[in-house]
Parts: sequence; C-alpha cells; structure tokens
Amino acid sequence: MITGVLRRFFRFFAALGCLGAGVAHAGTTLVAHYGISMIDVPFGQITWTVNIGDRAYHAVAQGKASGPLSVLVKGDGSVAARGAMDHGRPMPQTYASSITDDDGLATVSMTLDHGTVGTLQVTAPPPPDDLTPVREADRHGVSDPLSAMLIPAPPGQDVLTAQSCNRVLAIFDGQRRYDLVLSYLRHDRLTVKRGYAGSVLVCRLTLQPIAGYRAKSLLIKYVAGRKDMELWFAPLGGAQIMAPVRILMPTIIGTLEIGADQFDVMSTPDAPADPAKDVRP
Repeated sequence: MITGVLRRFFRFFAALGCLGAGVAHAGTTLVAHYGISMIDVPFGQITWTVNIGDRAYHAVAQGKASGPLSVLVKGDGSVAARGAMDHGRPMPQTYASSITDDDGLATVSMTLDHGTVGTLQVTAPPPPDDLTPVREADRHGVSDPLSAMLIPAPPGQDVLTAQSCNRVLAIFDGQRRYDLVLSYLRHDRLTVKRGYAGSVLVCRLTLQPIAGYRAKSLLIKYVAGRKDMELWFAPLGGAQIMAPVRILMPTIIGTLEIGADQFDVMSTPDAPADPAKDVRP
C-alpha cells in the first residue's frame, strides 16, 4: 500500500507541472533544482529553466524519480509553457507535457487564449471507468500548471504581502481540472543552498479536484481538502513576481517535502522567443 501511495504522490506532483516556474523582470533567467523527499529520504528531483522578456516568457521543467526510494517509485516527466506578459501578468498560450509512470506514457499538447483552451491533443493509456468527465465549462477561465505559479504582486503592494497568498489558482493540465486554493499562513525566512537567502511568504495550500480524476482514488481522497499543506514563495530579484521554493505535505508515513537546493536568478540580454510558436517539453 505504501509503495502505491508513493507512486501516486509522484504522479500527482508531476501533473502539477513540477511545481511551476518563476520569473523576474525583463531579460531574466531562473535556473532551479528541487529535491523530493519523504521523512528525509530522497525519491525524486525536479529541474527547470525559465526565461522572460518584456513581452513573452518560456518555462521548461523536468522531474524524475531518483535516490534510495526510486526502486519503489517509477516515473519521469517534462512540461513546458510559453506565453505573453500582459502588464506583468503571464498569459499562457501554449502548453505541453510528457509524463511516464507505471500506467505508461501520457502526452499533452494544448493552446490557450485568455484562459480558454483552444486546441487540445492528448495521447494516454485508456482511462478507468470511474474517471470524472471533463466538461466544456472546465476548459474556460483556466491556466496551465506552470503559468499558474507565476504570481504577481497585488497592485501597488510588495510581492510578499499577505494578499499575494489569498487567491484561487484554476488549473487545467489537459487531462485534469483542479483548483489550488491559497491563503495566508505566515512570513518566514529560508536559506537555499545556492542562490537565495531571505524572506519567504508561506501560504496554506488546499487542493480542490474538479474533473479528470478517479472517483475512488486513494490519493485524491487523502489530499483533497487537507488544511495542513504549505507552499513557500520567494521573490525574484526586483520583479513584482514570486515563485515556489518549497512545499510541505504531512502524510501517514511522514512529511513529503519538495525543496529548492538551487535557485539562481541571472540577468540576460535576450528576450524569449515569440510566444506564438509551438512549445515542447
């Protein structure tokens, strides 16, 4: 049972888009690395690179099982998003993912226009009979998993203000529709081994599954509605945008943690490519 839960946790976080990606002001690159562990035993890692310019952004993330528990948890995945910057806010236009686990390979290619899904191509193993159907309404007013985590500051305020936490992230990854409900918990400090040391904003994280899930899923029943998950955000340079650096989720076998050990932000002279072009993980 424990190994089955671990596999589902890994797939769940891969489906979230490897936590997301962060950006800073025009001409900035973020290179980050995260370790995934349970009771301090590593079983996975995530890397991503994000480029942003005045008008466009591009994010690519990859995750895979590794470490002592990787013999129990199989899987790897990659995700990518590209879009435009609209008054400092990301507007996703293309999203793609490729995730492999015990169930097989699943790929997604999707376009979006102001929060509405346009074209959608999904290749995946046959879904189970008890899968909650995705309706047409579930494809409106959404963001992809990467872009949703690019959180700008409230107008006229610092990015790490408590108000930055209080929001609902409506996410569609091509197969699943869910809300991540954030609420203010506290301010804290964090030192990343490489790249960041300073103040962070800690938000309470609650998952609200909407469609595309198994009705009897052990993981969904366990995670949905929990009030003890935490998502930690750090500011990125001088930009009024914050990005995740840590997530904590207590489980029946210990605390699951995804934490950054590298969070390097670098100024770059070149802007990302045209957001209208195809994006691939």
